[in-house]
Amino acid sequence: MFDYLIVGAGLYGAVFAHEMVKAGKTCLVLERRNHIGGNCYTRDWSGIQVHQYGAHIFRTSSKEIWEYVRQFTEFNHFINSPIANYHGQIYNMPFNMNTFSKMWNISTPAQAREIISRQRAEIIGAPQNLEEQAISLVGQDVYNILVKGYTEKQWGRPCSELPASIIRRLPVRFTYDNNYFNDPYQGIPIEGYTQMIEKMLSGCEIRLNTDFTRSPEQYRKLAGKLLYTGTIDSYFHYCYGPLEYRSLRFEHEELDTDNYQGVAVVNYTDRETPYTRVIEHKHFAFGTQPTTVISREYPLEWNRDIEPYYPINDEKNQARYEQYAQLAVREKHVLFGGRLGEYRYYDMQDTIRSALSLAREESAR
Repeated sequence: MFDYLIVGAGLYGAVFAHEMVKAGKTCLVLERRNHIGGNCYTRDWSGIQVHQYGAHIFRTSSKEIWEYVRQFTEFNHFINSPIANYHGQIYNMPFNMNTFSKMWNISTPAQAREIISRQRAEIIGAPQNLEEQAISLVGQDVYNILVKGYTEKQWGRPCSELPASIIRRLPVRFTYDNNYFNDPYQGIPIEGYTQMIEKMLSGCEIRLNTDFTRSPEQYRKLAGKLLYTGTIDSYFHYCYGPLEYRSLRFEHEELDTDNYQGVAVVNYTDRETPYTRVIEHKHFAFGTQPTTVISREYPLEWNRDIEPYYPINDEKNQARYEQYAQLAVREKHVLFGGRLGEYRYYDMQDTIRSALSLAREESAR
């Protein structure tokens, strides 16, 4: 009999498991995939650490979170500086003076502010959809070239039909700075995320290729408490209907060149290119291998047979989630956590912070 049954060997489950083992508890971890790590999973391909489920760049403003992850692995000093490709024209991301200089042939922040301010004025009153919200933040040109096509591919809907809440803010800098994040702590595990999570799960029993939802009653008997990091609606057999997500498909390819695109991430912001971005993994680690591995990322409509990635947190889905959350509160000895269990977008630092908070609550009981 284990103290905790943890469903999901991703980052959330691994952090929680580590803390419980440290507190003297026993943990059994079930993972339906054939590997640990969840969507952070990395694998070696010709000496290159490939991010199998898309780019994962660790960043945080919290020294506590930074020191926490560094106990499991050494991080390199990678700084995320993606570029955007719009019909072959290259623009720096996030939106900064390099972007504006290329777009408008200007050189000063005052010139950029004047153009954006003039274009923002086209939106009168409170923005009613994502298109109006984006234009009110960055103006018409930046929206049309760098936001519209990418966002419509990502969500599978016209921007005019998406809620304004999806884009609460867009990073706009009036400096020549291509560092995508403002966080002081950034990097990528030198050995890969899989090795980091493997160390987090040390001391746990792990069963791969094991789907909890196929025999939940059988597995529940194995532990006193359950932490469920899968989709909360699947746990309750979709009794209020399924929550909606966007999904992704990846095409991975090794190329006989030492440098394909010169940067780790290129966003394709036109509507016609079917994928949203291309990742060249060796640049995450400043690699010098003779070949390279790239991944093309295609957005997909989600169904229950494929992996859910991004919660669609519109009013309808949030209302449905609240119904499931009320059921979750009444479940005895069951905890829900993570991106799927809490139906919210988490980056890695958010995931760790939430898992640590839950672990502290459990340790205090």
